Amino acid sequence: MAFRNAHASRRSRALAITTGAMALALAGLLAGCGGGGGGGGGGGGFPIGVLPTPTPGGGGNGGEGGIVASATVAGQCVAPRRGTNPATGRAYPDTAGTVDNEKSWVRGWIDETYLWYNEVPTTLKASDYATPLTWFSVLKTQATTPSGQLKDRFHFYLDTEAYRLESEGGVSVGYGMDTAAVRSSPPRNIRLAFVEPGSPAAAAGLARGAKLVAVDGVDVVASTGQANVDIINRAISPQALGEKHTFTFEVSGTRGSPIELTAQRITSTPVLYTRTIGPAGNRVGYLLFNDHISTAEGQLVTAMNTLKQDGGVQDLVIDMRYNGGGQLRIASQLAYMVAGPGPTNGKTFELLTFNDKNPYRTTLADNLTPFFTTTRAGQPLPTLGLSRVTLLTGRSTCSASESVINSLRGVGVTVNLVGATTCGKPYGFVPQDNCGTTYFAVNFKGVNQAGFGDYGDGFAPNASCAVADDFDHLLGDAAEGRLAAALRLRDTGSCAAATASAKAADAPGLEKAATPAEEELFLRPRSPLRENRLIDLVPNPG
Repeated sequence: MAFRNAHASRRSRALAITTGAMALALAGLLAGCGGGGGGGGGGGGFPIGVLPTPTPGGGGNGGEGGIVASATVAGQCVAPRRGTNPATGRAYPDTAGTVDNEKSWVRGWIDETYLWYNEVPTTLKASDYATPLTWFSVLKTQATTPSGQLKDRFHFYLDTEAYRLESEGGVSVGYGMDTAAVRSSPPRNIRLAFVEPGSPAAAAGLARGAKLVAVDGVDVVASTGQANVDIINRAISPQALGEKHTFTFEVSGTRGSPIELTAQRITSTPVLYTRTIGPAGNRVGYLLFNDHISTAEGQLVTAMNTLKQDGGVQDLVIDMRYNGGGQLRIASQLAYMVAGPGPTNGKTFELLTFNDKNPYRTTLADNLTPFFTTTRAGQPLPTLGLSRVTLLTGRSTCSASESVINSLRGVGVTVNLVGATTCGKPYGFVPQDNCGTTYFAVNFKGVNQAGFGDYGDGFAPNASCAVADDFDHLLGDAAEGRLAAALRLRDTGSCAAATASAKAADAPGLEKAATPAEEELFLRPRSPLRENRLIDLVPNPG
C-alpha cells in the first residue's frame, strides 16, 4: 500500500523564474515539431540504466578525497546485480565495488546534477555515514524558505525494481486502501480515503470513510508510546508480499469485527471514476484522477471519450485531491485534453530549468514540454475544448498535478480550485539508478507559458471555496462536500454554502495540519514517487 500522508504540509521557496517574454520566445522553437513527439517532458522517468552521462562537475569538497566524476565509479557495487534489466532488456552494468565506490558515485552525481549543488555543505564527510543511502540523505541544501522551512524537503530514494513497477504500472505492496489522517495525535482519527477495486481491502468490504480504530490489538485512537506507534506503522505500510495484519474499523459509529488483510501486489487505478451530472446541454463531467503513471494515458483517453458522448459536457470537475503527481507527460496530455488545440497550439506546457552546469547537455528545445496532442503510440488525443475547469484539491495535490493548474492558467484557461491549498512543489527529478537504488534529487524547476512558476506555497482555492474533505460521502457523489461546492460555484459563482474559511477547512477534515513532530511520530508518508514531477529527456524529434 502506498500510504498517503494526506495532511503533510509541503512548502518551498519562491522561484527565480524566467520572464514571460523568454518563455514565449522559446515556445516558438516547438512550433514545427507537432504535439506528440518525444519532447523535453517525456514520461515515466528515464528507462533505468540508460540515462545520458551527466557532465562532470569538477571541483568542490566531497569530504575525504574530494569529488570525482560519477561516471568513473558508476556501477561499482557492493552487491552487483546479475542478469537482464527488465527496463532495458540488456544486462545490468554492475561490477564488483565497495561502499566507498557507491558513496563516491552519490557525491559526484549530486555535484553534477543537483539544482542547488553549490549549496551542499562542504564540511560533510563521507566516512561519517555508513551507507550510500545515509550519505545521499544529507547531501542537500540547508537553506530555508522565507517561512523558515527547509527549501529542499524532497530528497528520496527507492529500490530500483520497486520504482520501475510503481512508475510503469502503479504496482506496489499493500492492501489497496489509502488512508488519510484527520487527526494524527491521540485521539487519532485515521480514515480510509479510497479503496482500489479488486484489492484485498475491497474484497473485505471496506470503503471510503471507514475509521481505523485498532491494528494488531493496538488502540489506534488512544494508544501512546513509540512501540505502539511502530506496530501501527508496520501494519499500515507493509513491506513484504504475504505480510498479514489485523485491522478493526468503525463505520457510521458502529465498530466492526477484526479483519485480517494480506499484503499483495496492488496495481493502482489512476482514473477511478468518471460520471456526468445534469441533463444534456447543461451537463458537468466528473473525473477522479489519482496518479500520473503510464497506465493513466489509456484510462484518461477512455474517460474523455466517455465525457464526449451524448452531446458532451459543458463543464468539468477533475478530482485531484489525492493526486501527488508523477509523469509530466501525462499532466501535459490531460491539460491538452481539457483545453483542446485552440489555446494550446504552439504553446509551452512547462519550461524546465536545470543547474548552470547543464548536466544533461540539453538544449532549450529539449527543456520545453509541449502540450502533447497524441498518445505515445501516436494516436490523436480526444479533447473537450473547455475554456474553464474546476479542480478539487488538497495538500496532497502536488507537483505534476500542480503543473496542470499552472500550465492551463498560463494559456488563459480559467482554473477554479475547490478544497484546500495544494502542496507547493515547482520542482522535479531526473531519476538515476546506481547499484539497484534509484536516487531522486531536485534536478530542475519549471515555469508555464507565461513564465510563472512561483507557487512554492501552493495554489489556494477560490474565495469562499476552502472546503474540508467529506468522509461521509463517496467520491463522485454530488452531495460530497467538495464536489457539491464545485457545483454551487458553477451555478452561483460562489461556494458560500460550504465551509467558508481555510481555518475551518483545516480543522474537521483531511486537511488538518499536524506538527512535524506528529508526522514523524505517527504517519508514514505516501510513496514519494507519487508526490513528484518525473521526466525523461528523449530528444525532441522536431
